[in-house]
Amino acid sequence: MRLSRYFLPILRETPKEAEIVSHRLMLRAGMIKQESAGIYAWLPMGLRVLQKIAQVVREEQNRSGAIEVLMPTIQSADLWRESGRYDDYGKEMLRIKDRHEREMLYGPTNEEMITDIFRSAIRSYKDLPLNLYHIQWKFRDEVRPRFGVMRSREFLMKDAYSFDLDYAGAKHSYNKMFVAYLRTFARLGLIAIPMVADTGPIGGDLSHEFIILASTGESEVFCHKDYLTFAPPPADVNFDSKEECQAVVDKWTSLYAATSEKHDEAAFNALPEDAKVSARGIEVGHIFYFGTKYSAPMGAVVNGPDGKEVPVQMGSYGIGPSRLVAAIIEASHDENGIIWPDAIAPFNVGIANLKPGDAATDKVCADLYDRLTKAGKDVLLDDRDERPGAKFATLDLIGVPAQIVIGPKGLAEGKVELKNRRTGARELLSPDEVVARLTA
Repeated sequence: MRLSRYFLPILRETPKEAEIVSHRLMLRAGMIKQESAGIYAWLPMGLRVLQKIAQVVREEQNRSGAIEVLMPTIQSADLWRESGRYDDYGKEMLRIKDRHEREMLYGPTNEEMITDIFRSAIRSYKDLPLNLYHIQWKFRDEVRPRFGVMRSREFLMKDAYSFDLDYAGAKHSYNKMFVAYLRTFARLGLIAIPMVADTGPIGGDLSHEFIILASTGESEVFCHKDYLTFAPPPADVNFDSKEECQAVVDKWTSLYAATSEKHDEAAFNALPEDAKVSARGIEVGHIFYFGTKYSAPMGAVVNGPDGKEVPVQMGSYGIGPSRLVAAIIEASHDENGIIWPDAIAPFNVGIANLKPGDAATDKVCADLYDRLTKAGKDVLLDDRDERPGAKFATLDLIGVPAQIVIGPKGLAEGKVELKNRRTGARELLSPDEVVARLTA
């Protein structure tokens, strides 16, 4: 993409309404624009990051055996009355009526709808286990939306729902999501610690929040410091193996870790002093097992091996890709802007043409742009008639991991400069060496 033809409305001044780093940088970098309280338009660069995060989430869900569907944003109130949650959910639910005066709602979550889909199609235990997920927009009418997309009213959510015959099967489904979440967050460059958590309005008696440590986190969390050094499950983890998945879960729940709601001061104080971590945390994922909370009242039953009907055991599993954009920025930035992990950077490579209109620099820029694009890289070419300092500042602000600086002085010696955004390291290389380095 040539920056002269791209829509990147960068702000030079920090907006007054932005309270935390991620909100400031997302507005300044032209990623989002607020349309009303807690509701944002995703602009081209922000959308690129959001889509890349969603794709990582999707790949790990698929790897675990979950199957993608797409449910609507608008739901019937009748489904929620079946489960008993319609009146209980509170003012966070946006309730509406259509032209026929039918009561509807903008979905804050999808337990009822997925249970209805399941009961309409599945009758036998032989069709279990089943895990269905989608990546869809949700709406919760937060009383005080703040921190940009970190706590917005409209947000993108990956929510998965598992169905099993019995508790043993449901626990394995829960463990598979536990493992998939560890892999997902590691691929996004995050250390996410699973912590025993409150189940809230979703319900159930088994729940973990996946927390990253950040000074701007919503609440205080407590854990053993060794979690910060644990290696994530490998790519070849066998999700079909109950033993292998359980071993991962056992490892990642072997030490103390809890949110403030579940904190046990005595247990935490029993840890060695140098092992204690007390910090602010950001929730990036939440998984629940809730048994027959929805299947029993809504009649989601299957014929068991003995021919008798039993309500299925269920769990739900959420990750917020839109929230993750902000969380990743909170965990990875410096005074100059965002530092994206390579997997989700909006552009892998940025090229700064220091003298647009110069035949030599234009030719090398165009050649590198074409070669790197053909090699599968997302490349941003800054071909604007701007001073060099403005181009450097833009590439740093939006967090392009690899930055190539091309000017007449370097080309006179057959060299261009390659900068690593994360480390700041710079090298003078030939154009061929740059291509080889970035496509290795």
